[in-house]
Amino acid sequence: MASDKKIQTRKGDAPASARSSAGEVEDFLAKVRDLAPAGNKEGSGRGRMIFALDATMSRQPTWDRAMHLQAEMFDEAARVGGLDIQLVYFRGFNECRASGWVSNGRRLRDLMTQIQVRGGHTQIGRVLAHARKETKRKGVQVLVYIGDALEEKIDDLAATAGELGMLGVKVFVFQEGRDPVVERGFREIARLTGGAYARFDTSAAHQLAELLRAAAVYAAGGRKALANAGHGGRLLLEQLK
Repeated sequence: MASDKKIQTRKGDAPASARSSAGEVEDFLAKVRDLAPAGNKEGSGRGRMIFALDATMSRQPTWDRAMHLQAEMFDEAARVGGLDIQLVYFRGFNECRASGWVSNGRRLRDLMTQIQVRGGHTQIGRVLAHARKETKRKGVQVLVYIGDALEEKIDDLAATAGELGMLGVKVFVFQEGRDPVVERGFREIARLTGGAYARFDTSAAHQLAELLRAAAVYAAGGRKALANAGHGGRLLLEQLK
């Protein structure tokens, strides 16, 4: 990924009250419907979404799955105004990178195929700080983050998440796995930005697909777009009932 720019700057059991993954997907979609509409600061009619992934070693299966869902995100967003996406990922020792902005699924897929997962610790703080910088520079409506671990101080992450919230960026956090400590941290990040949290089942690719399509549609057209996405949004609308 030669054009990338480097960004400068534990796992366990589910709570007793945990719901099924399918139910949480529906809850997430319902919350997206109730969010205030996104807005493009430059009035271009296109949304901007940062798509951030944990690319450490445990993430290989979900990385591959997400790579194959890119076209669906763009297709859904195109129906309500279009979408530009920036890929952000971290891996290895202190490596956190961001691509340029892309406007089609093929280009994003090509970028992702050049990246190999590597062992390392989470760098969610750097992802949030980068989103803050990009929002001030170009305007970003949504940050989607997919991960399964949180190895940083939640208070530090919360401070940056709060700033993103004040800038109007919604953070949608999708958790793989059932670590309750990770869940609490992810939920707090989503809450502070007015975004949403959902957990998905690694064995059910359609759940992640639904979550990503919902986030893309919201970034492109806001809450109302989910109810007016035409034939392509039918599956999402069924989940929102």
